[in-house]
Amino acid sequence: MAITSNVTIYIVMTGDVVAQASPAAAANTAAPGELRTITLASGFNTITPPTGATGAVLLPPAANTTSITFKGVTGDTGLRLHNTNPTVITLNAATDTFGLTAGASITSFRIIWT
Repeated sequence: MAITSNVTIYIVMTGDVVAQASPAAAANTAAPGELRTITLASGFNTITPPTGATGAVLLPPAANTTSITFKGVTGDTGLRLHNTNPTVITLNAATDTFGLTAGASITSFRIIWT
């Protein structure tokens, strides 16, 4: 059975600035529709997207206090991610792997592949 993934991010601001936006990624009609729960080892972890993935939602555990850095390759300075907030990334069709560097082991790290 084919899986179609539609990813939309909802942004709502209130207070001194009131605004709403809901940007959407293109639908993926060949999505893997997969949720993986993994353990990130301390240091660089190579992440291989499943066939058909055009994006991922990275979900650290709610109580995580360990640093997580998104990287293209080991040695890359990377981008420091929030310890607990979800991160949405979209992938080019040519993306084979990316890296997540953890300051210490993180169990129950989830990735939803879209």
